Amino acid sequence: MKNIRNFSIIAHIDHGKSTLSDRLIQATDIISDRDFQDQILDTMDIERERGITIKSQTVCLPYIAKDGETYLLNLIDTPGHVDFTYEVSRVLASCEGAFLLVDATQGVEAQTLANLYLAMEHDLEVIPVVNKIDLPSADIDWVKSQIDQDLGLDPESAILISAKEGTGIENVLEGAVNRLPPPEGDPDAPLKALIFDSHYDPYRGTIVHFRIFQGKIKARDTICFMSNNAVYKVEEVGIFQIERIPQKEVTAGQVGYMIAGIKTVSDTRCGDTITLKSNPCEKPMAGFKEAKPVVFSSIYPVASDGYEELAIAMEKLKLNDASLIYEKDSSAALGFGFRCGFLGLLHLEVVQERLEREYDLSLIITAPSVRYEVVMNDGEVVSIDNPALYPDPTTIESTREPFIRAAIIIPERYMGAIMKLCMDRRGINKNYQYLTNNRLEMIFEIPLAEVVYDFYDKLKSVTQGYGSFDYDIIDYRETDLVKTDILINGDRVDALSQLVHRDRSVERARMTCSRLRDEIPRQMFKIAIQGAIGAQIISRKTISPFRKDVTAKCYGGDISRKRKLLEKQKKGKKRMKMVGQVMIPQSAFLSVLKNED
Repeated sequence: MKNIRNFSIIAHIDHGKSTLSDRLIQATDIISDRDFQDQILDTMDIERERGITIKSQTVCLPYIAKDGETYLLNLIDTPGHVDFTYEVSRVLASCEGAFLLVDATQGVEAQTLANLYLAMEHDLEVIPVVNKIDLPSADIDWVKSQIDQDLGLDPESAILISAKEGTGIENVLEGAVNRLPPPEGDPDAPLKALIFDSHYDPYRGTIVHFRIFQGKIKARDTICFMSNNAVYKVEEVGIFQIERIPQKEVTAGQVGYMIAGIKTVSDTRCGDTITLKSNPCEKPMAGFKEAKPVVFSSIYPVASDGYEELAIAMEKLKLNDASLIYEKDSSAALGFGFRCGFLGLLHLEVVQERLEREYDLSLIITAPSVRYEVVMNDGEVVSIDNPALYPDPTTIESTREPFIRAAIIIPERYMGAIMKLCMDRRGINKNYQYLTNNRLEMIFEIPLAEVVYDFYDKLKSVTQGYGSFDYDIIDYRETDLVKTDILINGDRVDALSQLVHRDRSVERARMTCSRLRDEIPRQMFKIAIQGAIGAQIISRKTISPFRKDVTAKCYGGDISRKRKLLEKQKKGKKRMKMVGQVMIPQSAFLSVLKNED
C-alpha cells in the first residue's frame, strides 16, 4: 500500500486539467502514441464539442520513481464548471491528495477557491501547481502571491509546469510520490468499499466504480450493498488504464471497477458501501450529502409512445449523473414524462443532449418552475408545480409560494451588484457579515420562483464567477400568482404555460413571444403568438407570411385585373389559415429557457 497514491486534479474552467492528465498519461507510457488523442479522458462527444469536462474519469498510472520503486498512481480528472461541483465533491472522497492548478495568466479564480474548500472538507493534502508558464503573458510572481494570500498555501511549494509543452511533468509525478500520503486501511479487515460513480454497459450491466478503504475484493466473491442488502456474485474486478484492465484482486487503498451482472439499475447508488456477504464490515461509510437542485423542469418524449424508453434512459443516466433528481409527471398536451431537478441551466442542457445522443430520444423540455400552494375557497390546500394543473382562478382564495434563505458569499467589491440583483428579484436583505477582510456573506430571503429561472447565471456574471450561492427553503408566503398562457394562432400550448407573479407576467409573456417569433419558421399564412392571462391578452407578436407575388405576370391593362388576383389570393390564405397547423420546433421550447444574453 505504501506504493499507491490516489489524487485528483482540480481547478477553475480552462486552467488545463485535461491537458495535464494527457501529459501524465503519456509520461507513463500506458498508451501508444498511435492511439493517443488530446483530452483522451473526455470520452463523450458532447465534452469534445464543447471543450469542457462533464464526467470525472479515473486512470491508473504505473510510475518508476527516481528512487527506483514502482508506484501506482490513481489519477482522477475532474470537471471545472460550477454546475458539476457535485461530481468533484464525490471524487475527492476517494482521494488522499489533490493538485490544485492555477493558470499563470489568469491567477486564482472562483472555482479555484471553491474546489480548494471542497478539498479541505475532505482533509486532503493540496499541492499548488502553476500551469501555462510558457505563455508570454504569464506572471509567476503575481500568481505565487495570490496562492499565498487567497489560498493560504505555501507559494514556494508550487510546481511550475506547462502542460501543453510538457515542461515540469516529471516534477508533478515526483510530487505525487514524495508529497502525497499513501492510503491507509487494513487489507485483511472485512471489505469496505465506497461507490463514487457507475455507468451502464448494455452487455455487462452496471459497472460500479469504487474505492476500497479496507479489505480486498476478487472475482467470484459474493458481495452485498449495504443500503438495500442486494446480493451479487462478482464476475470481474480491475483497474482503469484508459481501457478496463481485469485484475485477480483489488485491495485496500486502490480505485477500481467491478462487474457483477447487476441488471437492476436502481440497486446501485452513489455513496453506498460494498461489503462481503460472508464477512460484512460493522457500519457503512458516511456516503455523500444529497445534491440540491436549483432548476426544475419537465422532460417529455416527442412521441407519446416513447415514455417507456425515456423511463429506462433516465434510470441509466441517473447511474452516471448522481446529481440528477426526477419523478413522474404528466401533461394534457404532451402525455407522460418526468419532472426533473438540475444544478443549473448548463446541467439541464447537458442532460437533455445526453438523453438525445446516448439513448436516441427526441424530447421536449418545459419552462422551469417551482411548487406552489393554492388555498381553495372551501379551505382545501393544493400543491401545484405544473401550470397545466392550475385550478380556475374563481375557485382560489389565495396562493402561497416557497421562500428561500439564500446565503451568497462574494468578494466585497460586488456587494452593490448583488444587492441590486436580489432586490430586482423581490428579495429581502436580512443581514451580512464579513468572513475575511474582503469576503462577505450576504443573507437574503427570496421567492424560489425568482431563483430557478436564471438567477444563478446572473449571479455568476455580475460577480465574474466569484459568487457562491447556497439556499434552504424556509416557508411558504402569500403571493399574487397568475397563470400565463401562450397561444399560437388561438391554440393554447400547455408546455409553454408558466405560473408567475402578476408584476412579472407582462414582461415574461413579452419575452416568451419574442423568443418564439425568432424560432418558429414562417408559413404561407400569418401566425399570431399571444401571451394571455385567462381571456385577457397581455402581449402579441406576429410572424408575417411568405409573400408570393401573384400579380407578377399581370402587367399593363386595368388595375381591376390585379385587384381580382389579390382578392383571390386573400381568400386562399384565409382558408389556409383555417386548416393550417403550426409546427413548433424543439429549439422554440428551449429558447424560452435561455436568458437574454
